[in-house]
Amino acid sequence: MAGQKVHFNKIKEHLQELKDAKTLGIENRPATIGFHTSACSIDLLELYLHKVNLLEIGAQIKHDWFKRPKPGQKIIPLVERKLKINFLNKEKILEFLYYLEEKRNKLIYGSSTKIEIEQTINIFEEYKKLLKEMLKEAGEEIEE
Repeated sequence: MAGQKVHFNKIKEHLQELKDAKTLGIENRPATIGFHTSACSIDLLELYLHKVNLLEIGAQIKHDWFKRPKPGQKIIPLVERKLKINFLNKEKILEFLYYLEEKRNKLIYGSSTKIEIEQTINIFEEYKKLLKEMLKEAGEEIEE
């Protein structure tokens, strides 16, 4: 499908940008890492949800839906209001996305340490591995 091809192309671009940032030195590219880990994680999730027919082609997921709910929050979390579907490993995926969203703006707009950048890359790699496994089970493979 054309929609899935768009996601494949974006994922490939994000992964290439992350690879280039690592080559240039992650401490020199925190904004690149913050943006592309966030954007790629959303594209991976959208691709999976399209593949298993839980998200209509053309529907979009926005990164800012993944603001971590506060303990005792009475309002339903934004992601639960916007993405009213259940899917495999949902809670684990949400935890990854909450973390990546928390780090995104700090890496892009603020100052961050090399340790924070490394942690963000590590969390993204764990997330990517999970989504790649889920996609493979759904009959789709991501090349790097």
